[in-house]
Amino acid sequence: MKANDLATMYVHADAGAESQRNARDSGLMTEERLPFTVRVVHTDAQLQKAVAIRQAAYARHVPALAEKLREPEPNDHDEDSLVLLAESRMDGSPVGTMRIQTNRRRGIAIEHSVALPPWLQNTRMAEATRLGIAEGGAGRVVKIVLCKAFYLYSLAAKIEWMVIAARPPLDRQYEAALFTDVYPGETIPLRHASNIPHRVLAFEVGTAAERWAAVNHPLSKFMVHTRHPDIDLSNAAVSPWSRPARNVERRDEALVSA
Repeated sequence: MKANDLATMYVHADAGAESQRNARDSGLMTEERLPFTVRVVHTDAQLQKAVAIRQAAYARHVPALAEKLREPEPNDHDEDSLVLLAESRMDGSPVGTMRIQTNRRRGIAIEHSVALPPWLQNTRMAEATRLGIAEGGAGRVVKIVLCKAFYLYSLAAKIEWMVIAARPPLDRQYEAALFTDVYPGETIPLRHASNIPHRVLAFEVGTAAERWAAVNHPLSKFMVHTRHPDIDLSNAAVSPWSRPARNVERRDEALVSA
């Protein structure tokens, strides 16, 4: 990435939010209800549900790490983190969870394992970790909806780059969604994932709508042109940042909604 590209990122973040608004205002936005809700955790009971679904999901794939996830982690309570919880509308049972952590005051989790490349340094980032999905046929939909909640939050918070780490072959799902390799050809052992090698990928938020539209991507309709009222981020307080990323300018908090 060229150095002068960094100067345009703030504009891109606003452009992405503008694309979302234009789709709504032009009548291209449709509404779709889901069999589950996605909300920001704000009570101990909700956090325990998120921890339970997280631990169960990791137990199926990474049993050794799952043993360490039976209780809430310090980052679940961090002021720059929020935990999403997906719950069945029928019986309130948890069906998915994700934690989002920004670098508003300190580095994201990946930075404890590897130095960021220059093009990501001093940018506004949010990292998704501890993704956990219940077993069953609806799992893929739950995952995509949680990723949409991550994207909507990032737009509202003026995040420039969404960052994820994934093990092969799950990494291909993010590559298909137009995420970019942060360390091409490498997998990175991550301290917060029991040093299991992961591929690290990043997604430029502000240009997402345009990039999806340019390739007629199936995510375009779902992410940009469909309103999901069951995604409720109204408890996620976000504050736009000044530049550079970690020089925080405190402003009035805004509420996010899908």
